[in-house]
Amino acid sequence: MNPRFVAVAGPLTGAVFPLTEAETVIGREASNRIPITDISVSRRHCVIKREAEQFKLSDVDSLNGTFVNDVPVKERLLKEGDRIRIGDTLFLFLLEEDDALQPASLQFDDTHVMHTATVRLRLEDALYLMARDLSALMKISTTINSLRSMDALQHRLLELIFEVVPAEHGAVLLVEEGQEDFATHFGWERGAGGAEQVGQPVRVSRTIARQVLQEGVALLSNDVSESEAFRATTSLIASQTRSLLCVPLQIFEKVLGVIYLDTRDPKARFDEDHLQLLTAIANIAAAAIENVRHLEWLEGENRRLHTEIKIEHNMVGESRRMHDVYQFIARVAPTDSTVLIGGESGTGKELAAHAIHLNSPRAGKAFVAINCAALTETLLESELFGHERGAFTGAVVQKKGKLEVADGGSIFLDEVAELAPTLQAKLLRVLQEREFERVGGTRSIKVNIRLIAATNKDLEERVKDGSFRQDLYYRLNVVRLMMPPLRERREDISLLASYFTAKCSQKCKRKVSGISAEARAYLMSYDWPGNVRELENAIERAVVLGSSDFIRPEDLPEAVLEGEPSTDVAVTKYHEAIKQAKKQLILKAVEEAHGNYTEAAKLLGVHPNYLHRLIRNLNLRAAVKK
Repeated sequence: MNPRFVAVAGPLTGAVFPLTEAETVIGREASNRIPITDISVSRRHCVIKREAEQFKLSDVDSLNGTFVNDVPVKERLLKEGDRIRIGDTLFLFLLEEDDALQPASLQFDDTHVMHTATVRLRLEDALYLMARDLSALMKISTTINSLRSMDALQHRLLELIFEVVPAEHGAVLLVEEGQEDFATHFGWERGAGGAEQVGQPVRVSRTIARQVLQEGVALLSNDVSESEAFRATTSLIASQTRSLLCVPLQIFEKVLGVIYLDTRDPKARFDEDHLQLLTAIANIAAAAIENVRHLEWLEGENRRLHTEIKIEHNMVGESRRMHDVYQFIARVAPTDSTVLIGGESGTGKELAAHAIHLNSPRAGKAFVAINCAALTETLLESELFGHERGAFTGAVVQKKGKLEVADGGSIFLDEVAELAPTLQAKLLRVLQEREFERVGGTRSIKVNIRLIAATNKDLEERVKDGSFRQDLYYRLNVVRLMMPPLRERREDISLLASYFTAKCSQKCKRKVSGISAEARAYLMSYDWPGNVRELENAIERAVVLGSSDFIRPEDLPEAVLEGEPSTDVAVTKYHEAIKQAKKQLILKAVEEAHGNYTEAAKLLGVHPNYLHRLIRNLNLRAAVKK
């Protein structure tokens, strides 16, 4: 027995190191038995201990690991022909005497060529296996890490595995995070003529695959049909499987799935080399699969955000609630579905309707808006449906209605809850049949329109009290969008205020550089019952009436100043004194009226509704109830 390490690659190539001592340390330090000058090697990288006739290799918590037959190990009993990789150096572990080196072997041939050829052949056999495996791993790593599609990756992975493992069938089975069963699978059968066939049904033992998945340990078995351990696995017996290999796809102690191979050919037996090679391949593949999964998620997220960013709209807001609105518009705009937009007055319902139209295939056609609450029933009917000449007094010419004008495009009905019952019935027919008659006409007119309706009323309550048709409500409420009130997206108030300041400054031809911190604090603390419209009006008032380059608290409406600004901004003594004076006046009036708000409002000379608002804004509810 002649135990030794032969360096076959790396900086020590050609060197032979006898393992005669009880302990041989390998590492970067010069004092080691086998020193390796390589920055990827730790100072004390690994140690080989001789125990009787056995040699045990142990990794000494190295940074880059010790690999035996391309598999990272912590501890391993070495066998003849094992390949040990430490950094860039590759060793071959040889245990037995090499007969070709004995003098007696040279006596059979007078030339030195015989001796050289014999030695080269023995090393080349070992090196061939090593080079083949390294070449296969390098090819697999390079190939699958360049792919960006999961199907293409699994397809190519099995194709490359079939080049180095004599399997008839192969499958990649993957699990989703948090799930215990396989979510996806990709099977492949080697054709009779040597060609691989994708998409063929491949029978896989769920029992074996689950066992490997749960335990995270590779499994190799030959003569499956004769093994007692697999007699209960009917799928293996039915498929006449002779040999199978199943290894986990594992990365950072996380099992992604398994690679499953089998064969029915009694001559094509899997061995330990195949197991070690497939384990190494699985380690490479697991990282590639995780990367592709992450890339596919990023691409999906990027498409979602890109779609959201690309939508055209005139709305201002970066809050989570507004991002939800943008996503809704991106999803619903490409369709022709009727949309019902709800929300308080001033939340931007018409802007949302216009954005839906702009991002739809109808964007090149007309967007026609009509306010159902702004016209009388007769005028609204004429505006919507048009009229024939002589239909009523004053109808001296034929007139097209808004529905006809919007043909091919979109029509927006604001305040749809205010439609009269007769007009509701006519609108229902338009939604059902896409046709109508002009006022005073008898000919049906076909239209191709998309209807977008909006209301700040509760239509369900209107249906219950009978003022709105239930069938029309269901026709309108196909897809519903609720515009959030400004108080529910306060993070947008500052952005909107700055936008309106710049807009009004240009409109009023008065340069205003911005908003002071104190004024911004009041804007942020106010509830804005009129929402964005009220905020725009408040900013325009401040720009028109202000006397400095910045909007200051005194430029804002009185109602805005009644709120409590955030504590991190100092309130001026003037505004604080006014607020305290208001509080005292209200409390005194309520006390004199013995808690009667109506009488207190008379004493103050204000409307009772205004008094209620003052009490709410000044946080006086608790004080007036005492």
